[in-house]
Amino acid sequence: MNKEEIKACNDKYFMNVFSGRYPLVADHGQGMKVYDKEGEEYIDFLAGIGVNALGYSHPKLVSAIKEQVEKAIHSSNLYYIEPQAYLEKLLIEKSCMDKLFFTNSGAEANEGALKLVRKYYRMNKKRKFEVITAENSFHGRSLATVTATGQDKYRAPFQPLPPGFETVPFNDLKAAQEAVTADTAAIMVEPVQGEGGVYPAEQAYLEGLRELCDAKDILLIFDEIQCGIGRTGSLFAYEQYGVEPDIITLAKALGGGVPIGVFMAKKEVADAFSPGDHGSTFGGNHLATQAGYTTLMTIYEENLLENARKMGKYMVQRLNKLTEKMEMVQSVRGRGLMLALQLSEDIEAGEVVNKMFDKGYLINAVQEHALRFLPPLIVDEEHIDGLVEALQEVLS
Repeated sequence: MNKEEIKACNDKYFMNVFSGRYPLVADHGQGMKVYDKEGEEYIDFLAGIGVNALGYSHPKLVSAIKEQVEKAIHSSNLYYIEPQAYLEKLLIEKSCMDKLFFTNSGAEANEGALKLVRKYYRMNKKRKFEVITAENSFHGRSLATVTATGQDKYRAPFQPLPPGFETVPFNDLKAAQEAVTADTAAIMVEPVQGEGGVYPAEQAYLEGLRELCDAKDILLIFDEIQCGIGRTGSLFAYEQYGVEPDIITLAKALGGGVPIGVFMAKKEVADAFSPGDHGSTFGGNHLATQAGYTTLMTIYEENLLENARKMGKYMVQRLNKLTEKMEMVQSVRGRGLMLALQLSEDIEAGEVVNKMFDKGYLINAVQEHALRFLPPLIVDEEHIDGLVEALQEVLS
């Protein structure tokens, strides 16, 4: 099919949940670049919404996937899976967690974490089930995770929502303390909010949440689905703060483009699950875990954590120069290669995104007046220079 035929097919058959798709039929990619079916070239500073940590068609990942597909794609969790063993060992050894469970997405990972919390307190014969989350958070689109999400635009269409969730302002420790009741089982936060506008948690806030949870017998969950897997310059965002949660959820970049998620927990919490409490047909299959293992190993072998830190600092410096030159550019925020550029209220971020698209750059509007950048961890200074120069032209 040509470009117009593909668009017409989608308009006719696909449920109307994605409004305003850009006129790009992504056909193939290489490194930082993705190519339209008609050959147009774009430099991707969104990385498939934080998924393509290694960029497009990284030779190590392509080779590993090809080799695995020829051996086995799926056999189910009724049997042991070798790539799963490699990936679980690597994740646990590199984290502060003890056990894990593989899922197919971030929403599934958060669902599993919420189930584990309830089972943990039931096992300990305590009636604790409520979860405190933060305003402007995003935890998924399943019924439970959309309820946990602290944004009314996602929750409103699906009333009545499941009970047991309380939302309080982000980075407001006092509000979290005041929301705790005898039924509070967990506090769930993103160390760096993604869909809410790329807002990092404050150091004192996460430290305070840890102290609060310890004092009140509450579990602390870090949703690192967007900010994990090297995005902030360390494999896990919690390492940036030196605050260990009881449960971590991951997805997005973990598979380098192949769907996979995981929730990990401290042993005492993880042991609450018994056979039959949870499961997944596809979760952790041969292909997904081979992709995950190869992605993580490549991040380490090619020093991409260091690159994320270095390029993150460089990108902040370049974007800060725009704030000095242009009144409509107000501030830069974020950590590592998870950044946002705040614009003045008379500048629509969506319009800037459209004009950057015309210049061959893929970014997005994370808020009405804020641009988000989530480039692959392989990004270099030349890519960043090109982006900033294009931004300056558009904003001028």
